[in-house]
Amino acid sequence: MESTARAADERLAGDVAAIEAAVRDYIEGWYSGDAERMDRALHDDLVKRTPTGEAEADLRNVRKDRMIELTSAGGGEMPDAAYEIHIDDVSDDIATVRLGSPEYLDYLHLAKTSDGWSIVNVLFHVVD
Repeated sequence: MESTARAADERLAGDVAAIEAAVRDYIEGWYSGDAERMDRALHDDLVKRTPTGEAEADLRNVRKDRMIELTSAGGGEMPDAAYEIHIDDVSDDIATVRLGSPEYLDYLHLAKTSDGWSIVNVLFHVVD
């Protein structure tokens, strides 16, 4: 039993490290304008959303290709930006993460695929 528990703990530790790496690629890629890191962090089917407060368009949606384009154009242009990663839950092949940065609060959903952990959903708002 003990070896099974140890193996599960090691597997979880490896998943947590991979999740943190994906989130760092996302936020550090954004703030440094590194499109390669952003591409690596995001799943091809990514949808990033933010409420607009406008009745005709309650949510603004951003797809992976647009995120890479925005990142290539300079992204957040704050390479030394501080941020906080809070992994709220990991369950088998899915995870939920809160990410706070100088400009945004992001709620991230990640999935573990054959390519590793990547961000599939982001719900965010601009920090006032």
